[in-house]
Amino acid sequence: PQAQPLNEEEMARLALGLRTRLQNDAGNVEGWLMLGRTGMVLGNAGTATGAYANAYRLDPKNRDAALGYAEALTRSSDPEDNRRGGELLRQLVSRDHTDIRVLSLYAFSAFEQQRFGEAVAAWEMMLKLLPAGDARRAVIERSIRLAQEK
Repeated sequence: PQAQPLNEEEMARLALGLRTRLQNDAGNVEGWLMLGRTGMVLGNAGTATGAYANAYRLDPKNRDAALGYAEALTRSSDPEDNRRGGELLRQLVSRDHTDIRVLSLYAFSAFEQQRFGEAVAAWEMMLKLLPAGDARRAVIERSIRLAQEK
């Protein structure tokens, strides 16, 4: 039998349980990552950002921690968070410029911060990496045109 996805109340209980467990096991990177993901799903930016920050502080080389933290920062309403998230994404791209997820988040972050040339460069790199029939190509091509019009 296939498990049913958690509803919002169950996700909130999961987050509370994780928070409680992490009070006694603050060095658990995987626990912080799970709490960060749960916070993102619930739309709780504070929980997500704090959890990903802890995971990243504990293991700065952990790609999931770095990417989660960068994503939470770029979605923040605080311009300083956005700047820090963009900087972290630049570091991730410089480490691995073939990671589609990193490039995508970097491109959209750069676009949001009106760094259109950087956004176009990241999207063009994605086009080189994606296979010809990939459905994402059309969205990326539209995004490039939009950025070039700015």
